[in-house]
Amino acid sequence: MEPECSKYLVFNYSDIFFSYYFDSKQHCTEMVREHFLVYIYSGEFILEEGKNRTIVNAGECVFLRRDNHVNMIKQHKEGQAFQGIFMQFKRNFLRNIYHKTNRKEIPQKVGKHEQSVIKLPQSPEITSLFQSMLPYFDTSIIPAEEIMQLKLVEGVYSLLNIDEKFYPCLFDFTEQWKIDILDFIDKNYMYNMTIEEIANFTGRSLATFKRDFRKISDLSPEKWLINKRLTVAYDKIKNENRNVSDVYLEVGFKNLSHFSSAFKKRFGYAPTKT
Repeated sequence: MEPECSKYLVFNYSDIFFSYYFDSKQHCTEMVREHFLVYIYSGEFILEEGKNRTIVNAGECVFLRRDNHVNMIKQHKEGQAFQGIFMQFKRNFLRNIYHKTNRKEIPQKVGKHEQSVIKLPQSPEITSLFQSMLPYFDTSIIPAEEIMQLKLVEGVYSLLNIDEKFYPCLFDFTEQWKIDILDFIDKNYMYNMTIEEIANFTGRSLATFKRDFRKISDLSPEKWLINKRLTVAYDKIKNENRNVSDVYLEVGFKNLSHFSSAFKKRFGYAPTKT
């Protein structure tokens, strides 16, 4: 989740990342592949998703939902360098918590958060959790792995205590909270993901994903993705007067020759003649 740059310090303890930026501004665009809970100690964290812009200041916390494309800016503010902690919640970790949870305590009829970037309200649980980790910005103090695992668990329960909508968000691998396949790939068709990764992102095994996909399309997932990319490319070239050299990358093709060949096969002529 951290960009490559010359003047920053990032260290990781059991999926908890401590970030310290010496430069005045760092910018990156990321596909957020896991859930993250982020707390800002100093500086400013700006997140942009489409037309939505969220600013997170010192003492504030934000949740980033997985499987979304987010533009991130980490920068100084009021003379203070950017310092933040990024808690990563992986699927297996969340599955373990789910299986240890009393099912009677889990609400079954609750909607999900629609937004991908969720700025959290101030809460004593969140504040105390992250303040307790402040000493670990000193790299000479190495926390025990068991302590960091407990912090991750504390992070999950802090979210669940803030809003019940985090139940289907964090535990969306369960049957009742499967992610809609077409909705997901319609939003993420341009990214370089394997079919197995897409299956995981939608809360399914590969076999279940293929079975569910057959219910909604006669095409294989691979052919559906190619057709989607070509359809979007056609619209951009034909109706938006975009350059072929730009469009093929935007829709997810890596190679211009492959794109041109697939385009001609689908529409009967080269994209340059559209």
